[in-house]
Amino acid sequence: MRNIFKSKPAIRRSAGAFLLVGVLAGVAVGGGVGVIAASSAKTVTVCADNKTNVLRYAKSGKCAKTETSVVLNQTGAAGAAGAAGAAGVKGDAGATGPVGPVGSGGSGGGASAPVATGTNCIATKCTYKVGDTGPGGGIIFFVDFNDQYTGLNYLEVAPQSCEGSKAWSSDISNSLAAVTGWGARAVGTGQANTTAMMTISGSYIADISGAAFFADSSTCGGKSDWFLGSFGELMLAYSNLQGVGGFQVSAYWSSSETTASRSLALDFRSGGVQGNAKEDVGYVRPLRAF
Repeated sequence: MRNIFKSKPAIRRSAGAFLLVGVLAGVAVGGGVGVIAASSAKTVTVCADNKTNVLRYAKSGKCAKTETSVVLNQTGAAGAAGAAGAAGVKGDAGATGPVGPVGSGGSGGGASAPVATGTNCIATKCTYKVGDTGPGGGIIFFVDFNDQYTGLNYLEVAPQSCEGSKAWSSDISNSLAAVTGWGARAVGTGQANTTAMMTISGSYIADISGAAFFADSSTCGGKSDWFLGSFGELMLAYSNLQGVGGFQVSAYWSSSETTASRSLALDFRSGGVQGNAKEDVGYVRPLRAF
């Protein structure tokens, strides 16, 4: 009977000691000298008094005979990696995002350059900037970055080899309404002006040897859509191709008429406007739009 009662307090003390050790998050070192962090891999020995259950840190790693020794290793060995989980079900496609802003374009700083396709491409090159060689072998002198004009993205001037010297017309007594006035000077009207000049009707005569017929009959670069440019188109060529294109230091005919006896020419020496007599001989440089 005496042995049974003596063994129970020992069990309680031992259990109490282990209980206290089991909930220990950090161990006071040397009476408050420091704390061993829970993430430490260092082995720690703790001694529990068998009578009072008071714990102490055993710096030497050894406990007295009246104490129970508990060795702590706060970081266990890493467990094996778990198996990869099964792939989840593919989710539905998200909604289409908004359209991004229009990119900045070449020399004009506006929208991206328009795209010309088919016969207006040189190999794989279908977009152009001012100064590029055009599909007709001439020079691109205008790009409609802002999509301002209907029916054209680019304007091209024929190379110097396709230039000629012609009178505007031999008819100096009649005015052709279709090519007279402010509207007939605008960019984008050169082709319509040329077509009107070639329509011989009534008393108005546009000579088949004149400027409009010369430009229209050009097959420069294998293209057949050349025309006599309006004054506005000719002014763009002068302004954008300074020193380029081999222009003469002289006057070039436009397809814009001023009076019955005079039509507009542009002086490529100074950029000056000239209202020259229709029968005067001037330079003709065909243009095309695409």
